[in-house]
Amino acid sequence: MTDILIVDDDKEIAELIEIYLKNEGYQSIKAYDGLEALNVIEHQRVDLVILDVMMPKLDGLAVCMKIREKQATPVLMLSAKAEDMDKIMGLMTGADDYMVKPFNPLELVARVKSLLRRAYQLNAQLQVNTAPQGIIRIHGLEISKETHLVKVDGQVVHLTSMEFDILYLMAGHPGRVFSAEELYERVWKEGFNGSHNTVAVHISKLRDKLESSGGKFIQTVWGVGYKIEQAMV
Repeated sequence: MTDILIVDDDKEIAELIEIYLKNEGYQSIKAYDGLEALNVIEHQRVDLVILDVMMPKLDGLAVCMKIREKQATPVLMLSAKAEDMDKIMGLMTGADDYMVKPFNPLELVARVKSLLRRAYQLNAQLQVNTAPQGIIRIHGLEISKETHLVKVDGQVVHLTSMEFDILYLMAGHPGRVFSAEELYERVWKEGFNGSHNTVAVHISKLRDKLESSGGKFIQTVWGVGYKIEQAMV
C-alpha cells in the first residue's frame, strides 16, 4: 500500500485530497501543522508528502528543509501564493513539484502519480543486483545509474530524484547544450508549459551541491541552455 502524508491546516482541503487519493487506491495520513508532520515522518514510512506552505507552528518551507536533511521522499508543495518567487522558494527548499491553490484535484492526482512513478523507478534500480554499469565519470564526477549514487572526488553528494535525473541526462551527453524546454520534457516527462523557473531552480540547487563538494561541472550557455563539458580522455 502506498502511504501519502497530507499536511494542511485546512481540514476540508486535507479531506478532499484524501478522497481523491483513496479513489486511486492510495492510503493517506493527515497532519494539520508542521510539527505534527515531522513527527509522522520520523515514526512512519511515507512514500510521498503533499505539503501546504502556510501552516501554524512550523511552515511548509521549514518542514521541507527538515525532510531533505534526511531523505529524498518526493514532496509536492501547495500554496495560495502564485508569484514566481514563491514557487522558486518552494523548489529551493527541496520540493519536487509545486501547485497553486485553488487546484484541480485531478491534476494533483496526476502529479502525485508522476512523482511516485519516478520514485519507484529509482528504488527498483537500487534493488537490482548486477555487475556495475551505467557509470559516468567526468573530471572527478562519478554518477552511477544503478545505485543512484553521485560522488565528487570520492565524496558522496546527496541529490533529489529530479536533480539526479537532470545530472545523469546531461552527463550522458557531455558537451551538448540542453534547453530548459528539453530538460523539462525529458526529466519531468510531460509537455513543457513555460516553466523556465522550475528548471532554473533545480539547476541552481544541483550546481550548488556539486560546487560545495569542490566541482564545477554545469555551465550555462546564455540564451540557449545548460551543458556539462566533454570528459577528458
